[in-house]
Amino acid sequence: MMNWLETVSLWTIPLLLLIILLHAVVKKVPAYDCFVEGGKDGFQLAVTLIPYLVGMMTAISVFRASGAMDLLLETLKPLLVFLGIPAEIVPLAILRPISGSGALGMASNLIAEYGPDSFIGRLASTMQGSTDTTLYVLTVYFGAAGIRYMGGALKVGLLADLVGIIASIFIVTLVFG
Repeated sequence: MMNWLETVSLWTIPLLLLIILLHAVVKKVPAYDCFVEGGKDGFQLAVTLIPYLVGMMTAISVFRASGAMDLLLETLKPLLVFLGIPAEIVPLAILRPISGSGALGMASNLIAEYGPDSFIGRLASTMQGSTDTTLYVLTVYFGAAGIRYMGGALKVGLLADLVGIIASIFIVTLVFG
């Protein structure tokens, strides 16, 4: 037997779609035509985003393949040991603001290697959910919208990512450490 939360969860999206369609009928808006037009606009936006995505993915690949990531980890290792932060999590913390798919792949690798119930697995999962792909969002969406100055948004976004990373480490250490 389903409880009320499962029932609400099951019916929320169909009811929302029904409400939207009924509202369109009442307002005499051609809902299907609007849907098709939105689909065309979305496709055109996706095509304009491709060069930005290719540039971002190329930069990430060069950073990792050049050995810069390994050099950074070796440089930070004494500080990380002192703070009690596993060095294995640093690439995820660096990659997460840049690429969501790259960070998801890295988090998946950490979970596969150390286990989902390990400290590193829990930290990777928490960090993945506590931060955003700031540079990706700024590059792709600001670029597509033609916004050239993004200094304030970049600072706030990266600060929010840093707070998310620190909070993840603190909370996972507090709860599971």
